[in-house]
Formats: sequence, structure tokens, C-alpha cells
Amino acid sequence: MYLGVNIDHVATLRQARHSPDPYAFNAEPDLAAAAMAVERAGAHGITVHLRADRRHLQDADLPRLHDVIRTKLNLELGLTPEIVEIALRARPADVCLVPESRQEVTTEGGLDVAARVPEITAAARQFAAEGIRVSLFIDPALAQVEAARVAGAPVIELHTGAYANAADEPARARELTRLRAAAERGAALGLVVNAGHGLSRANLPAFLAVVPHLHELNIGHSLVSRALFVGLENAVLEFLAVMNAAPSPAR
Repeated sequence: MYLGVNIDHVATLRQARHSPDPYAFNAEPDLAAAAMAVERAGAHGITVHLRADRRHLQDADLPRLHDVIRTKLNLELGLTPEIVEIALRARPADVCLVPESRQEVTTEGGLDVAARVPEITAAARQFAAEGIRVSLFIDPALAQVEAARVAGAPVIELHTGAYANAADEPARARELTRLRAAAERGAALGLVVNAGHGLSRANLPAFLAVVPHLHELNIGHSLVSRALFVGLENAVLEFLAVMNAAPSPAR
């Protein structure tokens, strides 16, 4: 199982002070340095989200990251012509198509692939023609898994936010049941199954004990928050230790 680290909130901190000129000589923290630190600690990829409102990542960050990343760059994006064109020029290894609303604080749910199959199919083909692998960020609903397969995306990323935000054990159990079923269906359809959103050191063990077929976890906010106290490299090592210690779920 691989760990992709989302470093958006390193850029959030930079933008809080340096949004007029994020590349000024004294701008900090340095996003490229963060990516290199994460890789040194053993992460398997770097994830960033280029939002339409540019609230954290900026366009010029992409070539800077491309120059220093030695694992892979996974670019999250909303399906708009402007951002798609930027992604095609940036040529990341992977793109993950996500829903996006300017009013949201963070991504609030999965992409409704079932309602947008023709549009997503066209985008998936466009990226594939350039050698860029496409992932779809979806809620753990069987209809969305099926639609992802129809749309021709080779990878799904299961939205784990409802599980992470569940207030009690029955709610967590219901979400784990949904996630397990979606992962099993995705694997049966030949899809690569990733997961992310709201995962933390506290909720990972129960999640990993139940949900099978996971290829990659993408973790950002909790890991960067932990890094404030122990540093980025140590935070990555802590998350890798939790992942490596987790029992494999019964298939």
C-alpha cells in the first residue's frame, strides 16, 4: 500500500502571508522543499489540488514541483476547460478528477460520475492520450463505481470523509460497510482502488482492518497538522508505521 501526501496546506500557510507574491525571495514555507522532505521520509507520491480560486496551489507551483519530485505527482482538479488545459501542460503522472465548489472549505463529497459519464469519458480519453493516468474521486456507492468503469477511468479514489466524520460507532460501522463494498466492487471490475479524505493516525487502523484491495492512500490535512509538532519527515514516518502495522482485511 502506497502513501501519497497532499501538501496543499503547506501552500495555504504560504498564501496566508505571501499571496501577492508567493515566489518572493522571503516567501515561506517552500512547497518544493516540503515535497522533497516528504519523499525523503518514504512517501510514494505528492498530491496537490489546483483549485479554480487558487486558494493554495498556484499555477507556477506545478513546474517547480515537476522539477524536484522523484516519485510521482498526482494533480487533483475540477473538470473545467481552464484547469484541464493547465493539467495537460503540466503532465503529472496522475490526475484525480474531483467535484469543486468555491463556497466549500474543503472537498465535501465525491464526483457524481453517474450523472456526467459522457463528459468524464471524454476527459479520461484526453488525459490517457497524453500518458496521464486518470483517477475519479467518488463516494463509496456501487453506482458510482460502476459509472467510473463505464467512463474508462482505470483508478477510483474512495471518499472517506463520511467515515472520518462519523460521530459514533454505528455510523462508522455503516460507512466502513459501504467502503468495503465499493472497494470489492472496484477490484472486481479491474479498477485500482485508492482512498482518501479525513484519514488520520486515529482512524486508519479500523479502516485498514476492514477495507480490502487498497493500492494508495492520499492524506493531507492530518499529516500536515501533525508535522507542526514533529516535522514533515517524522509525520510521514508515523503514518507509514500505522499503515505497515495494519492487519490485512479478510477478503
